[in-house]
Amino acid sequence: MAKEEPIKKKAHEDAKPKAAQGMIVRLAGRDINGDKKIAQAIGEIKGIGHTMSHALAIHIKNDLGIDYNLQIGHLDDANMAKIEQAVKDATDSKIPSYLFNRRMEMQSGKDMHLVGTDLIVKVKQDIDGDIKLMSWRGIRHRTNQKVRGQRTRSTGRTGTTIGVMKKSAKQAQAAAGKPAEKK
Repeated sequence: MAKEEPIKKKAHEDAKPKAAQGMIVRLAGRDINGDKKIAQAIGEIKGIGHTMSHALAIHIKNDLGIDYNLQIGHLDDANMAKIEQAVKDATDSKIPSYLFNRRMEMQSGKDMHLVGTDLIVKVKQDIDGDIKLMSWRGIRHRTNQKVRGQRTRSTGRTGTTIGVMKKSAKQAQAAAGKPAEKK
């Protein structure tokens, strides 16, 4: 009697469960791949870096009871709502204030952590306020110059170029009978 060989599955059939294949999750105004772990997925949100995402993941595990090694596509809507609330209200958690992106905010004097479009709008308002105050930063922003003290002698040039013509090029134009032009 010949041995029957077991039916071999194709490699792509058991690689991922059907529920998570190609799933896109919406979190804090950002589309995130559902195959990523919670800690990595949180880091893709604008305003949350690597350290802040790690701190939020620990907060989610300890306070919300959700394991941060799970794929974000496998979570139900209730857990997704909890995670989104934790991301938006990071100041209410036990995360240290030095990880927030707006410490001692000018108008309110409170520590805040903004994410997504809230952060974009607030930065734009800060720049407009500097321009209105005519501070050094505001003047640099208004004139489209570098703001943070970088060199501008050779980089950041805009507009038409003002070049210097080489002697050999001038002599070639003079020999051809054309007047030398300045660029």
